[in-house]
Amino acid sequence: MPPSAPSLRAWLDQGPFGLALSSGFFGFFAHAGLAVALERRGLAPVLVSGSSAGALVGGLWAAGLSAERIRDRLLSLRREDFWDPAPGLGLLAGRRFEALLAELLPVERFEDCRWRLAVSAFDALALRTRVLASGPLVPAVRASCSLPLLFQPVWDHARPLWDGGVLDRPGLAGMPCGQRVLHHHLASRSPWRRRASPALRPPRREELVSLVIHGLPRSGPGRLHVGRQALLLAQAAAARALDLPVRDGVVETGV
Repeated sequence: MPPSAPSLRAWLDQGPFGLALSSGFFGFFAHAGLAVALERRGLAPVLVSGSSAGALVGGLWAAGLSAERIRDRLLSLRREDFWDPAPGLGLLAGRRFEALLAELLPVERFEDCRWRLAVSAFDALALRTRVLASGPLVPAVRASCSLPLLFQPVWDHARPLWDGGVLDRPGLAGMPCGQRVLHHHLASRSPWRRRASPALRPPRREELVSLVIHGLPRSGPGRLHVGRQALLLAQAAAARALDLPVRDGVVETGV
């Protein structure tokens, strides 16, 4: 008989692992639920990478904030905490979001994080992904989360940086090759994506396991109450998923 597939918990226990968190609009609620489930089981990554929503939660967790504290702050998030319309290359200036990051992040620089951290941003002039892994945290995380049209870009040496999910939707650009990786895949539910779009499928590479939670409700700036529901649903689903088998590099579960 073929050997039984290991559970996700057993696979994570086999050795140090990195955590990669994908972009996905307001999917930071779901990422926070996963972080709580991992933390409660004593499972911590040795490095974290992410884009957009993944950069937000990954950055806060790697910087030293507990997953429970991240969860509690997101559950209390209000639109006024980040909503600051202003003229510019995007609806929101981003100053309130920067202030929120500065309030929450327990350290100021990548170098002071408890785990290695890399976040992806989109260099709009070079039309490529830039991996940010050193220097000040607030502008880096803010840049990675700056969805075009919604947020104005972060300017770095006269170059506009936008949402890392533009080209690095999986949030894997900053994850070294050969590293064992748990990837939290937020499947795109954007109505303009083609049915066969790669964004709908978990990424594939050696030593990578993707966790996919189906059925999470879609949140947004005007639907933060739905995001709170998604966080709690993702936390419960991720806790169950730790005991599910890894099959062909994927663990799938529903809410």
